[in-house]
Amino acid sequence: MEGRAISKTEDLFFFYRIPFIRELKINDMLKKQYLKNKPACKVTFTLPKEAAAGASEVKVLGDFNDWSWENGAPMKVVKNEYTATLELETGRSYQFRYTMDQGRWENDYQADGYVPNEFGGDNSVLTLDASPAPEKKATSAKKAAAPKKAAAKTTKAPAKKAAAPQKAAPAADDLKKIEGIGPKIEKLFNEAGITTFDALAKATKKTLTDILAAAGPRFKMHDPTTWTQQAKLAAKGEWDKLAKLQDELKGGRK
Repeated sequence: MEGRAISKTEDLFFFYRIPFIRELKINDMLKKQYLKNKPACKVTFTLPKEAAAGASEVKVLGDFNDWSWENGAPMKVVKNEYTATLELETGRSYQFRYTMDQGRWENDYQADGYVPNEFGGDNSVLTLDASPAPEKKATSAKKAAAPKKAAAKTTKAPAKKAAAPQKAAPAADDLKKIEGIGPKIEKLFNEAGITTFDALAKATKKTLTDILAAAGPRFKMHDPTTWTQQAKLAAKGEWDKLAKLQDELKGGRK
């Protein structure tokens, strides 16, 4: 990667920006449009303007342009964000980051994964499948039901008592309030039955680690050590204590 290595202090402020990222509502920052006529995908990279405050020039650098500032993809301001679109070959992964004025670096916090880099931080990872799953077509009209047989005359059985109504499942919590959990990890936990702060607080570290490991290498790198501790505070509504704890964390880790 070209450019100077940023210090630990700069890395904490400019790369992780923990309080900033926790308060900023981020939509999907990577949009993929697979092309039908060739093995390529148009990828739109977006970065909130707030993440590049004070920058005069913002570019996307990565494997696809040899991490070169001169060959970096310039990002233009569209409404409240910087955007750039690149056509990339499918069937492989790319490491990348956003850079401002050749000195500041930001990651994409909705990337497909993250890998450590030589400067003590992480690079974002973009994964482009070779053959994306085709969209399912709407099912045709339902098959005609088989003709009903004439019911034999029988004496009516006494009506059964109505079953007692089942208790409604507790409403799902926003697990993304736990530092270190993003939309994709939240979805994994929801599919595993962990939908509330209370359920997350009661889960063992092994359970969480197994869920992440089963989802693939891009999730295996995450460390859930503090997630149950954060979830306990969230379940009790102790938001001030949770905020204080998260200020002491770095990417959800101590």
